[in-house]
Amino acid sequence: MKKMRSVLVILVLFSFLLSGCYYFAAKKEIKNAEKSIAELKAAGGEKLAPYEYCSAEAFLSGAKTEFSQNDFKPAKELASRSKSAAEAGLAKK
Repeated sequence: MKKMRSVLVILVLFSFLLSGCYYFAAKKEIKNAEKSIAELKAAGGEKLAPYEYCSAEAFLSGAKTEFSQNDFKPAKELASRSKSAAEAGLAKK
């Protein structure tokens, strides 16, 4: 019985640690995406690469929505796609 409780406590702690890792990774990726979009906007990306700019904005919006709902893994993935779209727009100019 005592051994079972110890295993359960370890599993609960591990799950909290894992979710915390996704929290910080998603938060960092959202910040990186915001920075890339700002660079694209400053370079005139709205006119020079409208598809990439709109895609980056849409992915970032989705990432922020997922983050606000505590879905950190999808938030990180969407923020990563946003950053990639912004970088693709920067490469076009």
